[in-house]
Amino acid sequence: MWGSRVSALALSALVAATLGVSCSSSSAADKGQVTKGDLKAFAAGAGQSIGGKAEMVRRKNNTTFVTLRATGLKPGASYVSHVHKQRCEAGDADGHFQQNGPGAGPTPPNEIWLNGGPFAADANGKVNVSATANYKANPDAVSVVLHDSALPATANKVACANLA
Repeated sequence: MWGSRVSALALSALVAATLGVSCSSSSAADKGQVTKGDLKAFAAGAGQSIGGKAEMVRRKNNTTFVTLRATGLKPGASYVSHVHKQRCEAGDADGHFQQNGPGAGPTPPNEIWLNGGPFAADANGKVNVSATANYKANPDAVSVVLHDSALPATANKVACANLA
């Protein structure tokens, strides 16, 4: 009785391994350190029903994956989004996250820019963008900010999500 049961279990394990199927549940911890937050409008985004979520995964393979899903944007409008080093409530998340410091430049790979730069909202005012950095972001990476490219640089932060 045990012999046939052990053989059946061994066969199940072999099939699962061959097909790449796992019987254990996958959790966020399996991916690495996951932080995420809800997107909230800043003053520059007032009057728009901006919503959505941002997520950062500091992966075990020493890369960082960041996603942003936003709704309530101006259809067809151009936006940029990147990681900041301040929480949303600290001076509108003032200061870009820079893995290697200001001397390494204000663009990737030193900074994490979603979609690599500007992107447009779709006809329904939605975006779904991401970026992968070839390093594990240090603890200074604490928020994701969405900028409206049509507004002046001094007042173009329309929304932010704290990563907690």
